[in-house]
Amino acid sequence: MLRLDNISVHLGGFGLRQISLEVAAGEYFVLMGMSGAGKSVLLQVIAGLITPTSGSVSINGKDITGAKIQKRGVGLVFQDSLVFPHMKVYNNIAYALRSKNLSRKDIRRKVLELSELTNTLDLLYRDPGSLSGGERQRVALARALALKPACLLLDEPLSSVDVWLRGELRSLLREINRNGQTILHVTHDYEEAAMLAHRIGVIEHGSISQTGTPQEVFHHPGSEFVARFVGIRNFFRGTLRSTGGSLKTFYSSGLDFSVLTDEPEGEGCIMIRGEDVIVSEARTSTSAVNHFEGKVQSLEPARVGVEVQTDIGLPLFAHISLESARAFNLHPGKKVWVSFKASAVKYMGK
Repeated sequence: MLRLDNISVHLGGFGLRQISLEVAAGEYFVLMGMSGAGKSVLLQVIAGLITPTSGSVSINGKDITGAKIQKRGVGLVFQDSLVFPHMKVYNNIAYALRSKNLSRKDIRRKVLELSELTNTLDLLYRDPGSLSGGERQRVALARALALKPACLLLDEPLSSVDVWLRGELRSLLREINRNGQTILHVTHDYEEAAMLAHRIGVIEHGSISQTGTPQEVFHHPGSEFVARFVGIRNFFRGTLRSTGGSLKTFYSSGLDFSVLTDEPEGEGCIMIRGEDVIVSEARTSTSAVNHFEGKVQSLEPARVGVEVQTDIGLPLFAHISLESARAFNLHPGKKVWVSFKASAVKYMGK
């Protein structure tokens, strides 16, 4: 559907480097990355606001690299929900439709359809200046959908919206996608990506580091950058040694970790998700083969539950429920045991 082939852009000291990407028809693809990584630049290349130095952009097999913005078949929604301030909401949504020589009756029918979809029916005769951020973003979505774009491009669409409204807008975006709309959504928020995306791409310094499903990217990051970007705090460098079979030993800072991997021996890194680390007051008898005695260093609120930093000779982070933290009376200085399965340790060789 949407295809990028070896897109490169040079903008002073920054650039995109040979980016190739495909988004299937009806797919919700989320492009993630830090601020300044090149996410918005790539979106503007697709929209025709920036001309690539090299490479091509095509939609449904048609090369649109040099096409005019209005001829590309894309709709673009920015984070600042740009709407025409001098027009009522109705006219904002109807604006693009009037260029199609539709009758007033057909324009009205289409505006009402879009308003019902985006929950803006009661806003149609209001001025944009009187709308909240969430309301303006719904209007911007309705306007972008008016011409039935082949691909809807969203540039950080939830970042300027109040937290309590983001859930409502996420539901709207899911519904728009379920109706068959192909979406390419740029964000730096991995929770947002996990809740919306069929597939994710991570961009780092102008290049795509990894693509895959949310499960693949968040649970099996392909690089240290991706691991740290998606919030994996337990990342250790060391050496992998074979002990026979697929269960191997990874040595790092005087500690031995049991790892389930078919990778060959050598230098590399391991990652352990905080959700896979069990904290207990005594050594437990479970299927976990990695057991370490340590001491609580700190407890910090997390998006879900509590993040516990322990010192086992290395700083190891665990995510547990608030109820468990209270039940164990966890506090800085308390001795604890931490454990995790060999299969929870992800190894990457150099």
